[in-house]
This record gives sequence, structure tokens and C-alpha cells, in this order.
Amino acid sequence: MSMGCSGRLPGAAGGRGASLLLTMILFFTYFLSCLPGPCEPLPPALLPPPPPPAALPAGPGEAAAGAGGAGGGSRRFPQAIIVGVKKGGTRALLEFLRAHPGVRAVGAEPHFFDRCYEKGLRWYRSLMPRTLDGQITMEKTPSYFVTKEAPRRIHNMSRDTKLIVVVRDPVTRAISDYTQTLSKNPSIPSFQALAFKNLSTGLIDTSWSAVRIGIYAKHLENWLQFFPLSRFLFVSGERLVSDPAGEMGRVQDFLGLQRLVTDRHFYFNETKGFPCLKKPEGGSKPRCLGKSKGRPHPTIDGQVVQRLREFYRPFNMKFYQMTGQDFGWD
Repeated sequence: MSMGCSGRLPGAAGGRGASLLLTMILFFTYFLSCLPGPCEPLPPALLPPPPPPAALPAGPGEAAAGAGGAGGGSRRFPQAIIVGVKKGGTRALLEFLRAHPGVRAVGAEPHFFDRCYEKGLRWYRSLMPRTLDGQITMEKTPSYFVTKEAPRRIHNMSRDTKLIVVVRDPVTRAISDYTQTLSKNPSIPSFQALAFKNLSTGLIDTSWSAVRIGIYAKHLENWLQFFPLSRFLFVSGERLVSDPAGEMGRVQDFLGLQRLVTDRHFYFNETKGFPCLKKPEGGSKPRCLGKSKGRPHPTIDGQVVQRLREFYRPFNMKFYQMTGQDFGWD
């Protein structure tokens, strides 16, 4: 779910408008009273106070000024971001992480570093949940991984940001991506019509986003210009389904969290084909992904799938070498 770029910081525009209106009323009254003859200068007490200087954003990880209070906690820039990839399992990972008391995360995708950057860091921080000392602030926007400007922008916010990338077999990921689009627009062309520039020659159309996203090595090269490999954790989307507790253990270690989300928190939903979180203590029901997750995929011709596997193989091999992990897609 995307948050979009609408909205503004509360009180900012309203405060400036009220101040301007008060100034206009005061000076208009003063002008009318001075028409018959000269006037004394306006008493300073009647002049509106000058607006306070704009506050600069707090440094990464620092609390917003005055953000504490009765509700407790402060709004901070995220110390960790799930940056990718679309249809890889990012929503599942975020929901699993939110079961940890040491994590507070934005529910919707802010899309700050790809679509809303002109809103500024102050706006971005206003979206973050309040956190207590020792808690980690997080957000997830999977399109960051394939956005050229995102690594530089995140680095400018904080070079210490921890980056999580959930990856999945790029062929399966592309079909899942297509399935999602098909559910919203049933009139789109077939998968193979979109995946190939020329079906007879087998030439893949890398301009189609469903194909392009899965060239993970190419996107990672862009990120490594700004962040060392040590700032990344690459999560297997397949293992997040088959062994959620094991993969969550790695994630908690990477974030410096105690391993509190364990196998006792999960059960496998046979209908959806996904693990779900068991009913929390005091909760009303188990937490499972929405109906948009786990859709059945359309049947794709075997030769089309095989050609895509051949296309992705060298990119997968390079990605394995770059990350030091073999994800077993080939």
C-alpha cells in the first residue's frame, strides 16, 4: 500500500496564514486612522511577532524537537529501510518485524526517496511513528531498489542506514508482478507478449518493469557506489515462506535485536500458501497477509519460462558472487 505524497505538516500553513491575516488587519486599521493627519508609529506591542526561524531537521536518528510528550517517544528518521524488491515478500517481512517490541514501522509505503523527495526531510520524518529509546524506526518501499537516485538520497540522510533487500527467483517474481497487474487490469496483453520483443528469436524486453526489476545485480551495482556491502542484508523470499523463523533470526541479528520473533510465532496457512503470525496474547485474531497476497498465478508456457531462466542465469550468478549468497534459483 502506497502512502502517496499528499498531506502537509500540521500547523505550518495554518500558522503562516493566520499571521498574514492579522498583519493585514492591523495595518489596514492603522492606515484608515491616519487618513485625517499624521499618526504616531504603531506601538510595538500591536505588531505581530516575527515568525520563528525555520528549524533544521534533526540529524539522522535524532528525535524531532518537541516530538516527545504525553504520548511518549519521538519521531526519528528510519535507522533501517526495506528497499526491495516488489513482489519479493517485503510486506510479509514488515509484518513479521512489527511483531517485535523493538521495532516501530510505517504501515504504508512513504515513497519518499523515489516520488516525494521534494517534500523534504522534515515532511518525511513527520510520517514516522514515535519510538522510545532502544526501539528501531523502519519503513519499506520496494521501488527504492530500482530507483537510480534512491541510494544517493538515502546516503545523504544517513550513511549508517541499514538496508534490507528481499529477493526472490526473478522468473517467479516477474509472473507474480504480472499477476498483480492482471488482477487490476484484465485487458492487458499476455505475459509472453509483454516479456518478449520478438518471440520467434526469444529476445527479452528488458524495458518491461516486470522483467527489469529481476536483474538484481545491475541494481545492486548502483547501490554499492554509496553503501558498502556490510550495510545490506539480503533476505530470501523463498525461505521467508518455507522457514520464516530462521530467516527472521537473521534479520533480527542484522538489526541488533534480541531474537524474540521465533518459530512459536508462526503457523502455515494452507489456503494462502503463506506463513501467518499466530494470535498474539490479548489479540483478537491471527495476523495474516491480505487477500491480494498469494494469488494463484496464470499458467505460462514452459518454453517462455525456460527462455526467461536462460536470460536471468548470468545475472543471477553475478548477484550470487556480489552478495556471497547462493539463492538456488538455477
